[in-house]
Amino acid sequence: MTLTLQPTMVATGGDEEGMLVYADGRLVAVLVHLSNDNEIAPGDWYLETGFGPRLDGPNHPTFPSLEAAQDWIERQLAWRFARSP
Repeated sequence: MTLTLQPTMVATGGDEEGMLVYADGRLVAVLVHLSNDNEIAPGDWYLETGFGPRLDGPNHPTFPSLEAAQDWIERQLAWRFARSP
């Protein structure tokens, strides 16, 4: 599986620097870079939304870097593909 990142702007009403994440050409997540003024996770990347099992759900984690976000996404997708018939 190959992850590809594409910069984008996200209309969140606040932090707007974003990244579309594709796995083998399919959109699997939208990440938003939180500003240094963010009270909860300054400078982190936030999973705004994920698509598909293990990425779409009530939990929206933050990550200290894009690399950490990619590692987490890859782990979630690997689990999904390992369990597919």
